[in-house]
Amino acid sequence: MILINFKNYKTGKDALKLARLIEKYLPKAVVAVPAPDIEGVSKNTKLKVYAQHVDYLGDKKGTGFITAESIKRDGAEGTILNHSEHPIQFEILRKTIENCKKNKLKTLVCVRDLTEAKIVMRWKPDAIAFEEPSLIATGKSITEYRTKELEEFVKLIKRTKIIPLCGAGISTIEDVKAAYAMGCGGVLIASAIANAKHPEEFLRELQDITIKE
Repeated sequence: MILINFKNYKTGKDALKLARLIEKYLPKAVVAVPAPDIEGVSKNTKLKVYAQHVDYLGDKKGTGFITAESIKRDGAEGTILNHSEHPIQFEILRKTIENCKKNKLKTLVCVRDLTEAKIVMRWKPDAIAFEEPSLIATGKSITEYRTKELEEFVKLIKRTKIIPLCGAGISTIEDVKAAYAMGCGGVLIASAIANAKHPEEFLRELQDITIKE
């Protein structure tokens, strides 16, 4: 599973343009786009589209919140939750995961350490991504700088049906290969593609990797 998080590097027409480029090389990739772009990307590509975040609401009140129901209607198949740039209080995270399941949305939950992973795995999201916040957008890959913890994370999650992923600093084909070699079922990539001047080069390299999904 290769999930490419656009963050807000690409929006509107630029988001759709990048999504189509990704589709050319990685038709099985998942793209997480800004909420206003979910419908456009889902309707104009065959890619799986995730939201970058959803909110939990106990009732219909909640001005400015993004709901599971709304992203589902726009064509999203899932969502990222608890990214280090948009953390969620654990009790709310649990309720959000449950609500996403009710709406038949996949959930990929980000965690920063094994302690968080052990808590989140009890709620059975579809995937858990181990990320080191300090490495995000630095080009320093978690596969190199948090190797031991990543291996322990994979060993922990492999006991379940949850897909283990990793992110933070994934910026070369070697980083991706290392993640799979450690047993990860996928990677989260953001700036190396969404904020790159020439993303096609990296996408072409990713295309050449044979990955069982």
